[in-house]
Amino acid sequence: MTQFTDIDKLAVSTIRILAVDTVSKANSGHPGAPLGMAPAAHVLWSQMRMNPTNPDWINRDRFVLSNGHAVALLYSMLHLTGYDLSIEDLKQFRQLGSRTPGHPEFELPGVEVTTGPLGQGISNAVGMAMAQANLAATYNKPDFTLSDNYTYVFLGDGCLQEGISSEASSLAGHLKLGNLIAIYDDNKITIDGATSISFDEDVAKRYEAYGWEVLYVENGNEDLAGIAKAIAQAKLSKDRPTLIKMTTTIGYGSLHAGSHSVHGAPLKPDDVKQLKTKFGFNPEKSFVVPQEVYDHYQKTILKPGVEANNKWNKLFSEYQKKYPELGAELARRLSGQLPANWESKLPTYTTKDSAVATRKLSETVLEDVYNQLPELIGGSADLTPSNLTRWKEALDFQPPSSGSGNYSGRYIRYGIREHAMGAIMNGISAFGANYKPYGGTFLNFVSYAAGAVRLSALSGHPVIWVATHDSIGVGEDGPTHQPIETLAHFRSLPNIQVWRPADGNEVSAAYKNSLESKHTPSIIALSRQNLPQLEGSSIESASKGGYVLQDVANPDIILVATGSEVSLSVEAAKTLAAKNIKARVVSLPDFFTFDKQPLEYRLSVLPDNVPIMSVEVLATTCWGKYAHQSFGIDRFGASGKAPEVFKFFGFTPEGVAERAQKTIAFYKGDKLISPLKKAF
Repeated sequence: MTQFTDIDKLAVSTIRILAVDTVSKANSGHPGAPLGMAPAAHVLWSQMRMNPTNPDWINRDRFVLSNGHAVALLYSMLHLTGYDLSIEDLKQFRQLGSRTPGHPEFELPGVEVTTGPLGQGISNAVGMAMAQANLAATYNKPDFTLSDNYTYVFLGDGCLQEGISSEASSLAGHLKLGNLIAIYDDNKITIDGATSISFDEDVAKRYEAYGWEVLYVENGNEDLAGIAKAIAQAKLSKDRPTLIKMTTTIGYGSLHAGSHSVHGAPLKPDDVKQLKTKFGFNPEKSFVVPQEVYDHYQKTILKPGVEANNKWNKLFSEYQKKYPELGAELARRLSGQLPANWESKLPTYTTKDSAVATRKLSETVLEDVYNQLPELIGGSADLTPSNLTRWKEALDFQPPSSGSGNYSGRYIRYGIREHAMGAIMNGISAFGANYKPYGGTFLNFVSYAAGAVRLSALSGHPVIWVATHDSIGVGEDGPTHQPIETLAHFRSLPNIQVWRPADGNEVSAAYKNSLESKHTPSIIALSRQNLPQLEGSSIESASKGGYVLQDVANPDIILVATGSEVSLSVEAAKTLAAKNIKARVVSLPDFFTFDKQPLEYRLSVLPDNVPIMSVEVLATTCWGKYAHQSFGIDRFGASGKAPEVFKFFGFTPEGVAERAQKTIAFYKGDKLISPLKKAF
């Protein structure tokens, strides 16, 4: 067992004071948790395997600060242990344009995932642990252990109260993820006050029921040896994740220790001074780090981490010689590249091919590309037969003892846990090795996971949502299952592709763009009902996000649509043609990708001087940027057979043609400017 000395106590005090100074300088932040958790941070980081000079090393241990409001603790550790974060960066905490925002953000080296919305971090960590288990089962050999890292998490009462953590922790227990160790800061305080006013369940029993090992540290404020012993014990549990329930005092050492007042506000100047005096620091000085503390972390973390990384590099070099195919494959993945010409496996279609639901076309894509893309890993939230997300030869990702799969499997049975699925996918993506995670549910129920989807976009995790049952085409399931506002919601998010393909070529284009994306997540909304293969569609055209599907000279109107309404618009154009009215039909499967195209191209699709009408059986809220007039549904749906529901809302060729004629008449004689043109 590690022997702790005065230098360890000095290091803990330094962490505490540095975190307090960081919050005080900003006059904003959360000093309470860092003061209580500094001992755990010191003990854990002193034995974690990491290389601050190469923060992306694939076999590093992962650290997730799920209680992200305690970020001053994380920033202090990053600085002290040699990451690219200076004292000046700490002094700019929470300031505009600084490298040290108010909660951890993924782009900073050493920050594994963006946290702050409570419960997300622990759920991300489950994904990281799953990714590690899969990587190890795929590439480790008896004589070559390329992957054996742990994922560690700090979390608090807030994370444990959020439902997403329950979803993810339940799955982690089922999967027997022995590489996952969570340290629970049991300080019995939240913003409102003592946890007893709202939260008095037995957390330990709950986690034991999930299948976790639960260990205890009674004095997390001072008992370094006890913390180290618990972590060592947790690492022996190979078939269970571990929760270490560590009792601490929030704001330890402060005049307001143990009070909710120290949770989210800087300490008063007199409190800071007495705290520094208590821990042996000059009360008149700030941001002071004793050189012996730097030296200690250089000796215990930085130097061993560099050596471990170099040793791994040599091991991998030998691995590539002995296992050239697997070695080349892993090297490619670590470089962030997809296999050469993988897209040649994407299916293409002509009008001679039969009408097929786009959810079925999605299944065909997965079936055709899974063998080309070992980084592809995914599943469904208990809707596999409806989402069609599993290829025929898929092996389930399950603990080997289950008898129903093993950790090399790439199909994940998420259970009915949409929110956790979203956060777990973010963790799998953040792990590295170019993992391409996807998850299936009904489009309407992606809304359950909105918090995780938002963090995908904010962090740049290119995860893929296979979102079937995309409209009132669900029919008899009725308004509870029929998305209306869902796409408008997610289209309004920055940095997300929201695809609604109209046929097979557009489905292939959606997957092509989504799988090639490095920093943008995707939602692919897919139909339950059959849709025809369209004349004029192609993977190349659809990959631009929007294109002219069918054209006429000097159109009287442009019909712009997505998904099932594209073929409806084609039929409506025929109805209009019988009345000598000329309609251009534009398919706009993804707004985000279309907006990335040059303005000249976009104006060639949606030009001046022609009225533009959008057609989509969803909310019209988002269509003002592309259309002068919108035909949609700004109320909840209806229960009935799909064709009858479409007819009820007027979505028939005749209904679209009638509204097109009204649009033409309304704008007749006006000088129309394309909605794409803006003052700024």
